[in-house]
Amino acid sequence: MALVPRRATAYLGLGSNLGDRQGNLREALRRLEEFARVRRISSFHETEPEGYKDQPRFLNAACEVETLLPPSELLSRLKELEREMGRTEGFRNSPRVIDVDILLYDGETVREPGLEVPHPRMAGRHFVLAPLAEIAPEVRHPVSGKTVAELLAEAASRAGDHV
Repeated sequence: MALVPRRATAYLGLGSNLGDRQGNLREALRRLEEFARVRRISSFHETEPEGYKDQPRFLNAACEVETLLPPSELLSRLKELEREMGRTEGFRNSPRVIDVDILLYDGETVREPGLEVPHPRMAGRHFVLAPLAEIAPEVRHPVSGKTVAELLAEAASRAGDHV
């Protein structure tokens, strides 16, 4: 008897700061439909680059997807999508046509070579949490137990922001 794959809910973060940023995000969302069902999409947020500052501003978004893919296969498909859209490997925080990260996956924690879920730096990143809070404010971080809304409030207070 074959095992039936289970449906999982994942939350993805998307970013672009090269070329048609809005078009790049829309194209990535369209391509996601090839292997996941996009259920909700945040608005697009323009943000300052983090780390390496000498580059264009980013446009960031978050989406909720339903997928039959396990986390490692989902990551593999996301990396393929990025390559197909013209992303090249650069240095950390370098400019990019598209970046798609797995933020959360079905309330699970995953530690595999090349994959860590929840995303290890999401809790401190306003540019990730603000769009995610639009679509999933009550979803809990599986390690801290805090909601996305609580994480956003903490990140905003550390940065001196008022959200």
